[in-house]
Amino acid sequence: MSRFQVAPVALTSLFIVALSGCRDREIVSYRVKKEATHPPAATAAPEPGGAKLSSPDASSSMASTPVPTAQGDGLQWIAPPHWTSKPASAMRRATYVIPGGNGTNGELAVTAFPGNVGGNLANVNRWRGQIQLEPVGEQELAKLLNHLDAGSLHIDVVDIRADTGSDPQRIIGAIVPLDGSTWFFKFSGPDSLLTAEKPAIIEFLKTIRPAKS
Repeated sequence: MSRFQVAPVALTSLFIVALSGCRDREIVSYRVKKEATHPPAATAAPEPGGAKLSSPDASSSMASTPVPTAQGDGLQWIAPPHWTSKPASAMRRATYVIPGGNGTNGELAVTAFPGNVGGNLANVNRWRGQIQLEPVGEQELAKLLNHLDAGSLHIDVVDIRADTGSDPQRIIGAIVPLDGSTWFFKFSGPDSLLTAEKPAIIEFLKTIRPAKS
């Protein structure tokens, strides 16, 4: 079996602009120029929101395998001041920790990939699988999706919750098409936490705009 050498990923021009302060919300802008990546052969498509690959061929070495991500101009947004920003990575455009009570936290993972990564049905069913829910079909998907306009952007939002546990896991996912790529904003955490945070999440999504050049 042939061996492949994977050249290091050159991540260029990733800028984070933050206005800090107790009374100010964080304004973040991400732009991504061309990346010199060499996509691996015969690998499964990445999961939106940074989830693990579900292909039986995926191995522990997959974490270090370059995966093509979206190129060109990106998005900017304004995050609530109580969300804590973590460093971005090769797979994620941004990560935020959303604090909750009793030592529990939620998370926002922001990712972007070329194309539509299988379309809304495939992406929503991936998220459903992450909280042990059965996949749905096109007719049921239409009932689950809510549409939100943020400036010139059209955002599809889904809110799903596991059906087990006293405080089941929940995902609020937003899908944002942009110039031939798709951005994913996945909020995950206990149901009680995301219920309390949902107004802030909706306001956050309304601030998303194409990054200014």
